[in-house]
Amino acid sequence: MTINQQNKILSFGNYINGKWTEGKNSEVIESKNPANFEEIVGVVQSSSTEDVDDAVNAAVTALKQWKNISSVERGDYLNKAADIMESRLLEIAETATKEMGKTLAETKGEVLRAATILRYYAQEGLNKVGEVIPSANSKNLLYTTRTPVGVVGVISPWNFPIAIPIWKIAPALIYGNTVFFKPATETATTAAKLVEVFDEAGLPAGVLNFVTGKGSIIGDYFLSHNGINAISFTGSNEIGKKVAIAAINRGSKYQLEMGGKNPAIVLDDANLELATELVVNGAMKHTGQKCTATSKVFVHQEIYEDFKTRVLNKVKSIKIGNGLEQDVYMGPLATKEQQEKVLSYINKGKEEGATLLYGGSIPEGPEYKAGFYVEPTVFENVTNHMTIAREEIFGPVLCLIKVADYQEAIRQANDTEFGLSAAIFTRDLSKSLEFVNDIEVGMVKVNGETAGVEPQAPFGGMKQSSSHSREQGKAAIEFFTSIKTVTITPTP
Repeated sequence: MTINQQNKILSFGNYINGKWTEGKNSEVIESKNPANFEEIVGVVQSSSTEDVDDAVNAAVTALKQWKNISSVERGDYLNKAADIMESRLLEIAETATKEMGKTLAETKGEVLRAATILRYYAQEGLNKVGEVIPSANSKNLLYTTRTPVGVVGVISPWNFPIAIPIWKIAPALIYGNTVFFKPATETATTAAKLVEVFDEAGLPAGVLNFVTGKGSIIGDYFLSHNGINAISFTGSNEIGKKVAIAAINRGSKYQLEMGGKNPAIVLDDANLELATELVVNGAMKHTGQKCTATSKVFVHQEIYEDFKTRVLNKVKSIKIGNGLEQDVYMGPLATKEQQEKVLSYINKGKEEGATLLYGGSIPEGPEYKAGFYVEPTVFENVTNHMTIAREEIFGPVLCLIKVADYQEAIRQANDTEFGLSAAIFTRDLSKSLEFVNDIEVGMVKVNGETAGVEPQAPFGGMKQSSSHSREQGKAAIEFFTSIKTVTITPTP
């Protein structure tokens, strides 16, 4: 890393075979602050296919030694990385806030979560990786063990630039794989700081390799590279499908986590104070830029007006601004493209007949002129066939939908191509258990926010939200390793 001392701009090369190097074509990409697009946060490489080759080759070479060292020793590196990450908490969090826009409290939480994930997988290095199985031949030793899948390509998004890369890289490393890491260009400076953490922890050369650049230049090349044995991707459905096709063509493993259109159901016996708090948090925190964000809420007709009033009161109290400022609840959207996309969905909602209750515009005031801000937005009179009820907006937009009963709510909640997360608010235990069985999602919350899952628990969705594999927790071993079945017969 180098720093332009005049304006404190961070500048990073690629990290290949344990060294920071400039890209082969010497072109760079500037990352700008979405709260003030005149401020350049950092500069990273606009890499070429040659850089991809160098990084993949380094990972292939390093794999031979890395997979053969003890998983306990590999865990030591992860523990060191966790210590370093915590010691650099504020530095990494501030960079992420400047680069992506969400509040400092949110990015601090993300750094701490990443450190927890590192420690969790360090501990996994102490756990068993197979089992002894009874054999029909009493003299045989029949057992299973696991072997690393090989070189893992990690493609991470801009909305969680710290936690998501770590929850892919940490299990990949502990199970003996080496990694090629390509972050989203919008948050590549933050990603480079994560790589610095592993470098400072002394990770052997070539085990983790980092290349930045435009998807249009290196994306397709990377996806079709024969040196990549598996790809773990989080991002849009459009790109996810390209990842799957490329992986299938090469016969490699792939893992996709993609979009969501996450519903909440509020029944007439719900704790409305709790439901209001968690529905609004789920919709508006991180400026709605979460695949698990609460997007639409089905509210029982008996308590609809009361709930609507509570939601509007809370939304109107939201403080919008630069995420580095104290007491700011909601920062800007990450990019100009995101701002334009969200505003277009809001306009589409109005055109299709939904009633705009609050927000829907760029906030007024000189402090918002240089950023990509959108007001927290609430619609009602939304039908389930409207665009804003069906497509992922990825912004601070919440749809209120009145329903007659639980059956109508669950029917509409399941009427979607997505299946990531869902929540219900009720005091009825029987109805809660019914919801767990009825809802077609990978993550179910009862009296909880649709967003968020603990690091030791599996994360993933159904339908078009996922490739049906799971990340995090003990489930990660299924993707990052392959099972070997071994039979040993003694020689007579």
